Amino acid sequence: VQLQAFGGGLVQAGGSLRLSCAASGRTLSRYTMGWFRQAPGKGREFVAQIIWSSNNTYYANSVKGRFTISRDNAKNTVYLQMNTLKPEDTAVYSCAASDSGAWNSWGQGTQVTVSS
Repeated sequence: VQLQAFGGGLVQAGGSLRLSCAASGRTLSRYTMGWFRQAPGKGREFVAQIIWSSNNTYYANSVKGRFTISRDNAKNTVYLQMNTLKPEDTAVYSCAASDSGAWNSWGQGTQVTVSS
């Protein structure tokens, strides 16, 4: 499956952004979709995931209550709604897909910058 992420940008602290990850090549009914981020000088961090078939979601503690992951079957797209953004949310955000327990498909990253 090919993934393309977009929607990043510059926002002030307290603001919102919505990231999108469009998938092509396969339907996602067998997949778990995830968002990850990597801040400068840091390792990749898990942000959120959604199991496409059940719509079950899971979040990192650092974003719980502020971020929402969702999916659109018709558009084969997964979203990450990010509210109450903080400067520490600044990172390159990437989407990924898993159909075997491993994150084996990745989209390119999109930069999110939160100014204080």
